[in-house]
Amino acid sequence: MTKNRVITAIDLGTDKCVTLIATVGEDKQLRVVGVSAVPARGMKRSVIVDLEQVLNTISLSLDAAERMAGFEVVSAFVSVSGAHISSRNSKGVVAVASPDQEITRLDVDRVIEAARAISLPADREIMHVIPRDFKVDSQEGIKDPVGMTGVRLESEAHIITGMSTALKNLEKCLNDLALKVDGFVFSGLASAEVTVTETEKELGVMVIDLGAGSTSLCAYVDGCLEFSGAIPVGARHVTQDIALGCRISLDAAEKIKLSLVEADLQSISPLPGESKEELNRRRKKSDVLDLTRLDLPELSEPLSKRTLVEGIMIPRMKEIVDIIAEQMAKADLMGKVPAGLVLTGGGALTVKLAEVARKNLNLPVRVGFPTKLDGLVSDIEKPSYATSIGLLFHGLRQGGGREVKGGSPFEALSGWFDPKGLGGKIWGIIKSVLP
Repeated sequence: MTKNRVITAIDLGTDKCVTLIATVGEDKQLRVVGVSAVPARGMKRSVIVDLEQVLNTISLSLDAAERMAGFEVVSAFVSVSGAHISSRNSKGVVAVASPDQEITRLDVDRVIEAARAISLPADREIMHVIPRDFKVDSQEGIKDPVGMTGVRLESEAHIITGMSTALKNLEKCLNDLALKVDGFVFSGLASAEVTVTETEKELGVMVIDLGAGSTSLCAYVDGCLEFSGAIPVGARHVTQDIALGCRISLDAAEKIKLSLVEADLQSISPLPGESKEELNRRRKKSDVLDLTRLDLPELSEPLSKRTLVEGIMIPRMKEIVDIIAEQMAKADLMGKVPAGLVLTGGGALTVKLAEVARKNLNLPVRVGFPTKLDGLVSDIEKPSYATSIGLLFHGLRQGGGREVKGGSPFEALSGWFDPKGLGGKIWGIIKSVLP
């Protein structure tokens, strides 16, 4: 039987559950071999509200990814978001243990542990302790003190905490599926792994991971993580406003929202020799939403694209951006992120969102696409998959990955075929009849 070193990522959100399975090569490169995204049930604002439905959701997503990969996984890194996420910066101080005063890895571990020693309410637990920088005696701004000489070692660490009950409920779902949790990872941190450059982190940047039910926030200042948090609003609130404004179902409203693109709202210039009446007629026709293409029988009256965007969507987007601005102001970040905002997540491509954020916050704004991977990546190079791809890279950096056995001796041959070509189809037939 073949053995593969794999990392599995499960991103359970309000709207969908994504499972990615990647092998780790000898060159420490990730290669995606299993991908699955299924609609999520039992989640509200990124928190579990129905255990049974969430269990079924994860099971469906995991099974589909495992079938594509050709083996079963035993553990996974899991994303966590929601308004219960909070953060703080803490300091730790220790004396260098070595008689010759050379700082060792053990000293670094001790000082991080000292920074970790904070008082927490009984209902909260630490998810991440991320060193920001170190100070050796009077020298500040040190990134890695190992090997340096000193008497006193200080560290400032960024600590991200979450609600114990939310984490335990999520762990219970995975344990019921015979999966171990390699680690809970804050979704904003995972997205930042693959959407932000080191230069942007040094300058100061804010990552906004806009999900369906909640929005995760991460801010980097001077290359270090300064702030993490989440707000209980997301892209689904825009969908709900469309549904209420047009008196249609949420599914129909989501179709309409996704169909609207920037090109639809471009102003139409007059053609040479075109009369004013003809120009107005052409503008009116281009502004009408094509309901037949969207297959929405519940709508009989034509809808104006501009009215949808400017009258319904933009006011809600302004509200979301205002809440983000409040969070930034509380954390004193307004003057510390000159590189601006990086929008990612499923809601990042919502029409006019980047423009609204740019105008309201007076900062540069761009949409963050995840880092390229090898393997089955044609369908996942999108902002909506940034968190799940970030989980893979986080797992790789943490030294994660477990050996799993392939289902048959022929599994090793599967990499020779293009899954979408004739070879892939033949392989699918052969695999289906193997024991």
